[in-house]
Amino acid sequence: MPMTPGAACPTPKTDQSTVLLGHGGGGALMHRLIDQCFLAAFGAPDLAERHDGAVLDLGGARLAFTTDSYVVHPLFFPGGDIGTLAVNGTVNDLAMCGARPRALSAAFILEEGLPLETLTRVVASMRAAADAAGVQIVTGDTKVVDRGRGDGLFVTTAGVGLLEHPATLAPGQIRPGDAILVNGDLGRHGIAVMAVREGLAFDGPIASDCAPLADLILELLAEGIALHCARDLTRGGLTSALVELATASRGHFQVAERDVPVSEIVQGACEILGLDPFSVACEGRMVLFVKSSDAPRALALLAAHPHGQGAAVIGRVTARWPAGTVTVTSPIGTDRVLEMLSGEQLPRIC
Repeated sequence: MPMTPGAACPTPKTDQSTVLLGHGGGGALMHRLIDQCFLAAFGAPDLAERHDGAVLDLGGARLAFTTDSYVVHPLFFPGGDIGTLAVNGTVNDLAMCGARPRALSAAFILEEGLPLETLTRVVASMRAAADAAGVQIVTGDTKVVDRGRGDGLFVTTAGVGLLEHPATLAPGQIRPGDAILVNGDLGRHGIAVMAVREGLAFDGPIASDCAPLADLILELLAEGIALHCARDLTRGGLTSALVELATASRGHFQVAERDVPVSEIVQGACEILGLDPFSVACEGRMVLFVKSSDAPRALALLAAHPHGQGAAVIGRVTARWPAGTVTVTSPIGTDRVLEMLSGEQLPRIC
């Protein structure tokens, strides 16, 4: 259904709205909801960029601004909790814009009866994560909802960052010939949360990759790497990020499956659970688009950082058609088109 900026949200058919609102996000149905409802209603140019945040020119200063909500279940998991997610997720969205995170807000929706010990533990995690990321939590809000209406605790964070360089990181900057890199192995966050939620045990422990990525991005820029775009691999994982960016940039991405790092334990867990590791969420991983000649140096810089060990070049941007597609080459040399899932494989993972 065609929409015009400023139009009201369409009234969906009952079956469609049930499907849209029944998924965890990150899939094609959620993107349709964003297109038909939010973009149609708000229509701001910055929203149309489909970036992790908006870059604003305010009185000569270039600022990045972003917001996100966190509803992960369970609240605590190996490698982190809802507090570390809330800080690192927003810090990383600012970093994907090329900004140095400066300040965060935090809003809490508390369910009646939530143990004070739980809240205190989450807040302590947020403070530790903020200190590690070099950012301050400077304002916030708290609301309490009736028992049974809030599932314990939800957190919303917003962040402001400062762009200290003239570079623009955005889907529109992606160019044919760019190398496509990731900063480490995929899928650990989603599998770690699912294992705790479902009481699953695998051959070894799996901990979330949740981590702040701003230092990595800023170091690449400071070293003169021609970094064109970056996207963190949260809901929908690598698949959603690549498909979104290919669509926005009208490029063709060629990815070599054998070059995409996935640990044996995550690969095995995905095979048992029937999941695609390309589509499992990460919270400390990103995909980067770098000028081809700078790729070896970028890879070395990533690998030297604690949150970049295991970095790899996984593909390149080509001038092939059809534009706006992602092609994955299997280890035996066959190609398949990477498509976004209709919904989220693992809801409530962030």
